[in-house]
Amino acid sequence: MTTTHPVRTYKSSEPLAAADQLAGRLAALAAEQDRPLDEKSVDMVINRVIDNAAVATASLGRAPVIAARGQAEAHPYTPGATVFGLAPERTVSPEWAAWANGVAVRELDYHDTFLAADYSHPADNIPPIVAVAQHTGQNGAQLLKGLLTGYEIQIDLVRAICLHEHKIDHVAHLGPSAAAGIGTMLRLPSETIFQAIGQALHTTTATRQSRKGEISTWKAHAPAFAGKMAVEAVDRAMRGQTSPSPIYEGEDGVIAWMLGGPTARYEVPLPDSGEPLTGILDSYTKEHSAEYQAQAWIDLARRLGAERPELRDPANITSIVLHTSHHTHYVIGSGANDPQKYDPTASRETLDHSIPYIVAVALQDGAWHHVDSYAPERAARPDTVALWQKITTTEDAEWTRRYHSLDLSEKAFGGRIEIELSDGSRVVDEIAVADAHPLGARPFGRAEYVAKFRMLAEGILHPDEIDRFLDVAQRLPELTPDEVRALTVTAATPVPAAPKGLF
Repeated sequence: MTTTHPVRTYKSSEPLAAADQLAGRLAALAAEQDRPLDEKSVDMVINRVIDNAAVATASLGRAPVIAARGQAEAHPYTPGATVFGLAPERTVSPEWAAWANGVAVRELDYHDTFLAADYSHPADNIPPIVAVAQHTGQNGAQLLKGLLTGYEIQIDLVRAICLHEHKIDHVAHLGPSAAAGIGTMLRLPSETIFQAIGQALHTTTATRQSRKGEISTWKAHAPAFAGKMAVEAVDRAMRGQTSPSPIYEGEDGVIAWMLGGPTARYEVPLPDSGEPLTGILDSYTKEHSAEYQAQAWIDLARRLGAERPELRDPANITSIVLHTSHHTHYVIGSGANDPQKYDPTASRETLDHSIPYIVAVALQDGAWHHVDSYAPERAARPDTVALWQKITTTEDAEWTRRYHSLDLSEKAFGGRIEIELSDGSRVVDEIAVADAHPLGARPFGRAEYVAKFRMLAEGILHPDEIDRFLDVAQRLPELTPDEVRALTVTAATPVPAAPKGLF
């Protein structure tokens, strides 16, 4: 059973006990150690650990990852935690491992997602929780519990509280969830977890400018920073340090000044005591390296391009309009009013958040590649630029309704495409969910996660290292502490050295 908890602002003259605060309810959930395990949820945790390692491996040579890894290497520590790409004995302080691995996981925008009232990438919980597990010598069973908590809390917050509406970045839900997941794994008391959640939230509320206009490398760093802050918050809370309270409901708290204001009301659903944590099953991964709201559009565009090759030539096209949800139109569509979304010289991070660009390339290429599809020469190709400029988005009320639907059987992240051809004819088609979505044409299962890992690791990891990691990851619930430390990958050749900074 799930209980919905009302959350609102309280005046300072209205005392609110810690147990009745949202942070207190999250902490109570995290402190419960004897919940039964759901078999499908356990299986999905394994899938997402494999998925994270896959996308992190593919990004080892990218500049943001190199820089973050260099910062981590400047903080060696024993026992410490491992860093993707480095030999397992080269351990660093766990908060810096969370940082480096979080950037590697997030860089290509290629891991899992959950979309509801707000956006999220719940697998961003994995790097900080694994780092602390390795540092503290946790076994696979405790790591599993921590990951289930991290997923559950982030997804439940995303179901209920919209950050984007108030221009707050979605990682504000990640700090609390990662801190709570670490608390579960370490068997910390509810009071300690409560303080860690408050500190993690307080230090991770930032604006959404990181995902607006000319998007910078900070897009990959933001969730890693939240994970790092979660590790540090737990450390402080374990030392007896306290946090602002009530962090959500206070008169000068997050709701009153960063979200809906003093009159706002939120309804946060949380599983009852004794119930298994299954929130992870409502999330979904990416087959393509792009913003999740582009996944279904890539599948539709590549199919249309294969079926109707004439659609690839801009000379044959008058206009292409994507009728879609509010979020897709205003975040990655023409409704964002970002000229950079139509700029052939824009950064990879910006192109990743441009649905007009993504549809143009997928339509022409009939495929999507995590490197080639974003290459500067690909973005600047004249026929692509010409087609790209003819693609716009518009909000459709029905697709917005389906986007926000709580009924997973009708929840949708796609829309309807209307193509006007130069000869006066029209092509109209639609897609609701990506092919890889649980309700899509080709849902991802264990075999697809493994195949994604092997594809992205090819040429970067030695074949034996690929097999070794897959063996360890797929035994996650039964791993010993030493085997938990093996949840990393070592590159076949030395990874690029980082430029010099302060450390």
